[in-house]
Amino acid sequence: MLAGASLSAITGCEAEPVEEEISIKDAAVKGELLVKFIPEVAEILESHAYMTKAGIPSVDEILDIAGAYEFERVFPVDSRHEDRTREAGLHLWYIVRFDEGGDIEEIGKKLASLGQVSGVEYNHTIKRAYNAEKRAIPFDIASAALATKSSGPASAFNDPLLGYQWNMVNDGNLWGRGFAPGADAGVKDAWELSTGDPSVIVAVVDEGVFYDHPDLAASMWHNTGEIFADPKDNDGNGYSGDYYGYNFVKETGQVSYSLSADTGHGSHVAGVIAAQNNNGIGISSIAGGNGSVPGVKIMSCQIFSGNYVASILAEVKAVKYAADNGAVILQCSWGYTSGKADPYDWGPQYSTDEQWMTDCPIEKDALLYFIHNAGSPNGPIEGGIGVFASGNESAAAAGYPGAYGDFVSVIGTAPDFTPAVYTNYGTGADICAPGGDQDYFYDFEKNGHYGEIGCILSTVPYHVSESGYAYMEGSSMATPHVSSALALAISYAAQNHRHLSADEYKELLYRSATPVDDILEGPKFYYKYVADLGHNQKKRMELASYKGKMGAGQLNVGALLRSVKDAGRPMVFPNVFVSPGKSIVFDAARYFDDTTGLNIVINDQIVAAAAVYGTRIVFSGFAEGVTTATVSCASGSQDIVITVKQSSGNGWL
Repeated sequence: MLAGASLSAITGCEAEPVEEEISIKDAAVKGELLVKFIPEVAEILESHAYMTKAGIPSVDEILDIAGAYEFERVFPVDSRHEDRTREAGLHLWYIVRFDEGGDIEEIGKKLASLGQVSGVEYNHTIKRAYNAEKRAIPFDIASAALATKSSGPASAFNDPLLGYQWNMVNDGNLWGRGFAPGADAGVKDAWELSTGDPSVIVAVVDEGVFYDHPDLAASMWHNTGEIFADPKDNDGNGYSGDYYGYNFVKETGQVSYSLSADTGHGSHVAGVIAAQNNNGIGISSIAGGNGSVPGVKIMSCQIFSGNYVASILAEVKAVKYAADNGAVILQCSWGYTSGKADPYDWGPQYSTDEQWMTDCPIEKDALLYFIHNAGSPNGPIEGGIGVFASGNESAAAAGYPGAYGDFVSVIGTAPDFTPAVYTNYGTGADICAPGGDQDYFYDFEKNGHYGEIGCILSTVPYHVSESGYAYMEGSSMATPHVSSALALAISYAAQNHRHLSADEYKELLYRSATPVDDILEGPKFYYKYVADLGHNQKKRMELASYKGKMGAGQLNVGALLRSVKDAGRPMVFPNVFVSPGKSIVFDAARYFDDTTGLNIVINDQIVAAAAVYGTRIVFSGFAEGVTTATVSCASGSQDIVITVKQSSGNGWL
């Protein structure tokens, strides 16, 4: 799949036509362009949104020639977050749709030359970090019964398939061959500290998640302001019916997962993160609770659907939606080809930050919006973390966007700590995690069992596997291990009332990883599938060439959690913003160790009032104004500010 490029990276009111050749024209969606305007024309644009005219004569002249029939803002207005949307400049991006027969390159260059336009980008397609043609291997209990299972930890959950999940607990016994004890995600110790917190939301930006799966249903995020399958936008966030998330491919609140061409990848990823633990069925997950205490929540941000190719427009909407609706982790198994992949086999690629930022400005803007605006200054994490697959081109550099320094790029490893034969590594790659290695564990010479050995077992829709469980592999399978590890760390911080920045979590993630360089010696043999010949082509990779190129080392969730407890700083009770005639609820137990004797005193009760119900405080706005208040309990007291203001379509007035 070809990567994207912008037609202009010009800012300000003066601009010169772009003369360079655009390399991604074949990947562009016909009849569509993404246009970013300068701030000075924002008011004019907003008065003409959802029309065929921009209200700017020079722009309209070009659009008339192009036969434009639709002109609208890329990111719909969400009054809760319009202020920060405008601060980030995302309100200046518009999608222009015109006659598909028009010369998209010529139209783009004309628009980019206008002083009112700061950038033009093709609405190009994006690449999955996995092969959609390669199907999952269904879990078959009869076949699995032939395997030697892992014994698991003494405190294991009662999920019957945990013994087949070497990625969770690897004692070296599974299938009785070649697995190294401890070559897993390091969750054994972590589960003794935390199994997740439902206030922590992971956005799975992928295929739709099977939200009714018996092992996933209890872990799905619900938009409480919406009604399932209701076509109306009940909560006013700009998206109708977004109960479990949103289908950005079809632009509907109905998340889908059961098209015949759906691989089940989004559901598989979700299972690694938060399949319900200790429920007596199926698998275990890293952050899926313990049966009595719920785990983290999964938000389904669907950007792939069957054979439908995702565009960057769907992707950037999904990323911003995740930030604005409470997600703090982006789970991303998509990206562009590594800059060190063989161009003969893989096509165009990105090699530098500058190339990616220049070619994909709206993607950069949306992802940085998530990083800077997810989370809360009063919660367990401030900012958000984007976690990406490094890619599967066996290249010595991670693919973008994950290779960009602000994100986390994940390398896939086999059940013996060695790099998986397919994984990207090296430049831009940050950390390793179990991804599976099917070719490595196929023994052609001994005519051994080929299939699920070395792969990752997780949840899938029933059309993929009748059991609802299947095996997959790839750096995109390694990625959810890191996403859920970070979600578990945030959960543990919440339990201990600690506040950390997104960068602090990433630093702890890397610092707690298990070094792997010492085991990278000698050759690694595997069997590569060749069309018409099968898996009988023996290959060799030199492990020494991977030394110093495996990021910080292998993910160790237990060590990560142990490093969190005393990190950062104590959480504080937040300042309160509420509209007149409205109420808002805060749970004091999230900010104080002991809420015994919880009380609140408001200094100006003409402005606002508050009532205590158990550990919860309900604040009610009366009249516009500002007042101070003191929240006190057995753990101490904190002074806060209460602001009562009327909100508007552009956020706080």
